[in-house]
Amino acid sequence: MRTLLRCVSYVLLIIAVIGCAPKGRYFQHQDSAPKVIPKKVTSLDAVAKYESYAKANMRPYTVRGVRYQPLTTGKGFSDKGGASWYGQKFHGHLTSNGETYDMYQMSGAHKTLPLPSFVRVTNLENGKQVVVRVNDRGPFHRGRVIDLSYAAALKLDMLNTGVAQVKIDVIHVDQEGNITVGRNPIIKKPSKNDQQLFIQVAALQNKDRIEKLAATLTTQYEHPYQTRFEKGMYKLHLGPLSNEHEANKLLNMLKNNNYPGAYKIYFD
Repeated sequence: MRTLLRCVSYVLLIIAVIGCAPKGRYFQHQDSAPKVIPKKVTSLDAVAKYESYAKANMRPYTVRGVRYQPLTTGKGFSDKGGASWYGQKFHGHLTSNGETYDMYQMSGAHKTLPLPSFVRVTNLENGKQVVVRVNDRGPFHRGRVIDLSYAAALKLDMLNTGVAQVKIDVIHVDQEGNITVGRNPIIKKPSKNDQQLFIQVAALQNKDRIEKLAATLTTQYEHPYQTRFEKGMYKLHLGPLSNEHEANKLLNMLKNNNYPGAYKIYFD
């Protein structure tokens, strides 16, 4: 009798455990932020570059009874709406692009943009910006236009609210290296004038780092750039700028987005 009762107890315990176990491919029922913010979370924007679209992600698909038709190109695309973010629940799982989702990198999800795409996201509530590489599908909530990684949400200062109103602009880079941000004209190379006005943003010893930063900033702020090597340092200048008003506007934006040391500089 005792043996029978013991067996019954074991069976009930197993049933209880199974009943409490998460269902589906994800371990967590509800999404969450990491309990401790790791040092490896990036604050660097994704660097926009030419990448061919994955043809497998051009096919139409259906989610919750709604049919979505992916775009054939992201060039000229801009939109406004709600942004949300996804974290621990999806970390380490495959994205729609067949890549592993890393919540600590600058990535995002969109319902119809070609994969991969690069998108500049502007938080309309505080003016902060981030550039993400879109490699997943979603969000499938009404009124939301993009889902962001934990790292991107952290940089936009929207973790506490969970959602934010944003403007998104696709950064389209073609095979020749021409750049188009949203609906704006292609970013042109600087012209040569007698005296030119620039904003110096950074000075680094590492050439690769300064070039990556330059590629990010020229798409984020829609201005060309130049680098100069002086006294063992690579200096990054955004411009040339057409007038003082334009320079002051850009300078204020840079200072409000983690570049407090930026300043105006003139070259003959």
